[in-house]
Parts: sequence; structure tokens; C-alpha cells
Amino acid sequence: MLYDVSVNLDERSYEIHIGADVLDHLGDLCVDVGLKGKVLVITDENVGEYYAQTALNALESAGFSVSLTTLPAGEQTKCGDRVFELYSRCIEAELDRNSFIVALGGGVIGDLAGYVAATYLRGIPFVQVPTSLLAMVDSSVGGKTGINLPEGKNLVGAFYQPKLVLADLNTLQTLPIREYRAGLAEVVKYGIIYDAPFFNTLEKNIENLLEVGNIELRATVIGRCCEIKAEVVAQDEHEGGLRAILNFGHTVGHALENVAGYGTYVHGEAVAIGSVFAARASALLAGLSPVECARIANIFQAMGLPVHAPDYPWADLRIALNIDKKTVGGRPKFILASEIGTVGIGHEIPEEMMEQIWNGMG
Repeated sequence: MLYDVSVNLDERSYEIHIGADVLDHLGDLCVDVGLKGKVLVITDENVGEYYAQTALNALESAGFSVSLTTLPAGEQTKCGDRVFELYSRCIEAELDRNSFIVALGGGVIGDLAGYVAATYLRGIPFVQVPTSLLAMVDSSVGGKTGINLPEGKNLVGAFYQPKLVLADLNTLQTLPIREYRAGLAEVVKYGIIYDAPFFNTLEKNIENLLEVGNIELRATVIGRCCEIKAEVVAQDEHEGGLRAILNFGHTVGHALENVAGYGTYVHGEAVAIGSVFAARASALLAGLSPVECARIANIFQAMGLPVHAPDYPWADLRIALNIDKKTVGGRPKFILASEIGTVGIGHEIPEEMMEQIWNGMG
């Protein structure tokens, strides 16, 4: 292992293991945390082609009886129909309350498989094996599981912690560059909301971060993101307050994903655009300096991420915002930054100002 992080939640605590070739140890690590019985590995067609056999071999070598199910790749898979399909696969695999699920894939598979684990037989254990950068630093950690509805993203779900998270850095070698860059948006988010020195480090290492082969730098960066998320989740597991800071850039980001159609922008691209929106709002309402506002936009651009979406009118996004989980009484709530490394929750932005910010982002 190159980097281990503990998520401290009393009896629901677990470890995040980050390193190269750690997928080979999946079975032994599952044994170490007390898992037993039968296991269903859930993956998608892209990830399964490269890594399903390694996962199956590791689990079988540790004595588990293993079944595999492979789903289509893409955000469209994260839906109710797939949930019921997976319940049937759990039954076919003869899973009982002593069994568990392994989510092998990116954020879509992790969220979907985690929700199935949270609800099948009223909850069986599961293990997160994230294979995308975004999933490694964000969605696999903290216990948020769920699916999309046609009306909006992540509107159905449960807080349900994994027993173990295993991030094999070698899986990033086969990640499409667009998906990798999108994951960097979530990495940058941690610097904006919590750790200004980390943001500075990212600025200085942009070129190195874009190089696939820099394993030690990646382990350090991913590890720090996981540490930050673990610290936040340990203080606010169910998003009653502090944990909401993790949604910086996501209010507008989720609305854009919805309006554009899931897949037009991958999640991290939409978050980058939403983060620039939030930064501009922060400069107007929360005291963020123009220099730091520009730094936020510039780092996303330097990473090859979009910072505006001119093809989508604000009126359409405003409708989508009404069904966001963070909207209360028809008023969207935003996370805004007073400076890089410090944010506050529950901000409201005047209606006209929201539209002006969006229209001025070109």
C-alpha cells in the first residue's frame, strides 16, 4: 500500500487502501475485515474487460464463492430498472445476510451497487473498488449511495457505509483521458473548500498530475482528498451541516447534467463549470478576492476542463435547480467561498444575479 486512510465512524469505521496492484489483495483484505460467504461482483462492460478477472481470482483464492454481473457503462445505468435487475441477480447468486457485494467500477457502479447493498434484505455488506479518479477521491468514500430519476440526479438513495475501499492506481491506466481530467475537478474542489496549501500544490503540479505514470504523486493527491472527505464525514455523516461543503460546484453542475442530458457533460466537467459559477458568486457575495476567483477558473482550464456551457440558457437550468436536494422552498442553496480553503453553506443568490453570472461566464 502507498497510502491508507481511516474513516472513523465508530462501529461503521473502515479503511481506504490506495496503491498499485492492490486489487490482487482484494480477497485477503475482505477476509481481514470479517467478510464471508458468497459475493456478487458488480461491474460495467468497460471496467469488467480489464479488471473483473483479477477481482474474481483474488476473491476465489481467499475462499469466497463468487458471481459476476456486468452492466452497460454510462450514467444511464444508474436507474431504477437496473436496481431491480440487480436484486434478481442477488437472488440468482444466492446471496443472504452473510454475503456481500463488491462494486468494481466508477461512480455510477459504486452508487448503484451500494444502493442495492443498502436495500437488498434490508442491507448486506459491500466493498467499494473504485476504478476512476472521481470515484477514488469522492463517490466511493462517505457512504452516499443512490440512483437518478428522469427528473434529476441522485434523488433516491441511502447513506450506507462500505466495509472497505480499495483504490488500485493501476486501474487509472485504462481510464479515458476525458474521465481522468473530469476526476481532477473533484480533486480541486477539496483545495477550494478545505485546504488552501493543497490547492497551491495542485497549481504547481498540473503537468505532473496530467501524466498517467506518476504513481507516488497520484497516491499522495488521492490520499489527501480521502483524508479531507473522511474528516468531514466523521463530523457529519448524514449531511446535516458541514458535509454540505462537499457539494461546492455541484448545485449548478447537477442542473447542467440534467438539462444537457446525462453524458453530454461527464460529472467532473459539469462540476468544473458549477465551481466557476460558485466562485463568481463568491466574489460578489462572500468576499472571495478577484485574484482567487481567477485562480479557480484558471486551474480548471489548465487541466483541460470546461468553464462555461454557452449552449444552455439559464432559464432551463433554473427549472432544474428547483428539484435539487439543496433547494428549500424554491430557493437554491449554494456553497460559497470567502477565500480558497474556506467556504460556507446555505447561501442564497438573488435571482437576477444568478442569471447574470451564468450569462457572463463565456
